[in-house]
Amino acid sequence: MDKLQAYRDKRDAARTPEPVPPPAASPPAEAPGGSFVIQEHHARRLHWDFRLERDGVLVSWALPKGVPFDPAVNHLAVHTEDHPLEYGSFEGQIPRGEYGAGAVTIWDHGRYETVKWAPSEVKVVLHGQRVTGGYVLFQTKGNQWMIHRERLELPGAMRPMLAVTGPAPRDQDRWALEMKWDGVRALAYIERGKVRLMSRTERDITVTYPELARLGAATTHKQLLLDGEIVVFGDNGWPEFEALQPRMHVSAASQAALLAGQTPVTYLIFDLLQLDGRPLMDLEYTRRRALLDELALSGPNWQTPPSFPGSDFAAVQAVSKEHGMEGVVAKRLDSRYTPGVRTDNWRKIKNVHTQEAVVAGYKPGQGNRTGQVGSLLIGVNDASGLIYAGHVGTGFSDETLRMLGDKLRPLRRPDSPFAGPVPPEHARPAVWVDPRLVIQVAFDRWTKAGRMRAPVYKGLRDDIDPKDVVRE
Repeated sequence: MDKLQAYRDKRDAARTPEPVPPPAASPPAEAPGGSFVIQEHHARRLHWDFRLERDGVLVSWALPKGVPFDPAVNHLAVHTEDHPLEYGSFEGQIPRGEYGAGAVTIWDHGRYETVKWAPSEVKVVLHGQRVTGGYVLFQTKGNQWMIHRERLELPGAMRPMLAVTGPAPRDQDRWALEMKWDGVRALAYIERGKVRLMSRTERDITVTYPELARLGAATTHKQLLLDGEIVVFGDNGWPEFEALQPRMHVSAASQAALLAGQTPVTYLIFDLLQLDGRPLMDLEYTRRRALLDELALSGPNWQTPPSFPGSDFAAVQAVSKEHGMEGVVAKRLDSRYTPGVRTDNWRKIKNVHTQEAVVAGYKPGQGNRTGQVGSLLIGVNDASGLIYAGHVGTGFSDETLRMLGDKLRPLRRPDSPFAGPVPPEHARPAVWVDPRLVIQVAFDRWTKAGRMRAPVYKGLRDDIDPKDVVRE
């Protein structure tokens, strides 16, 4: 049987640029194939032609409304004649008076996997540039079919991609720069208008920032997975980590009072990981960023800050220094998103030295700090365990000292949790604690002994697992 006879009967190779192969000497061998193409066809009525490679031909359907992205809405699919494989790369103008006259362009293409192929039902998983996920085509009557998008759930809790600290790359034209925002990293899962916020440690922090619930109503898309930073803007119009602290460490019941009085937060969105059931993490950064910019997410408590691809690194970093920012983040233009991995494809270029540190003990206060925490004994992890990295006694307000005292008191223990020695002048008066609290400090430099010189307390990081704290 010549599967392409119906196709040839409708076309004259002398009058149309479409591929019209001669009849084959023998029918093609049965093979599942693996390519698909969707062509935008401006014929008498605009439609999209959906074609799957199967047994040496392209099995085809015309979709008057295109491919559905919402699993709740099915679209009509009219089964048409099989097309030759060569049609998968065809773009051009079919002349007036010819069958299907009008412009044909490739809208999407890629590979697919067959889940089921029966006379009246076809199930496939598409891997294209625009369309990814499971689709079902099912016959209703004659050549009338429907196409249905299968529901693809948002991924479960996961950890975001992390950057390493390093110098500016030399091949700057292959990178983009973003500001390094000083706040709390959060993934935003948005499903049919509902927002769920997850921290770096896979902790649900949705109730902590109730004003971000309105983000779900700010988009017409049914499903989004976003990556970004929750910040509080200071008086200078730029984020200040210290200003975020009151929002990070209060109970959910107190959030309403904070909202009424002070410290509104803003979610700064810098990556898009899933869109309406389409996973995007395997796409290059440039493509993910373009799709994010198309969403135009900007509102009272969320923004999409700019990215600067191939920019003058020195100029962008100078702006970050001018506004007191910690630094910038360089991202390779061709990098994919790797959840939970700290990779050199993202690189923190810092203006000042900052470091996360684990609190392993404290020295009781003296003078006007009698009865309170005097200074914190801090460390970072290496292959041998938690290593002493210095002590910090500045940067605290009275309220912060009371808060730290309340958190450290139930963690007290009789022995040091450090794997190595601690200077005697700090060890003798120390009150040791289980190493469960993480703080952020700014400091002058690392000493030869591996300790931070002149560290200053910047805030508590309850969004970071102590086991993940290493020297940057």
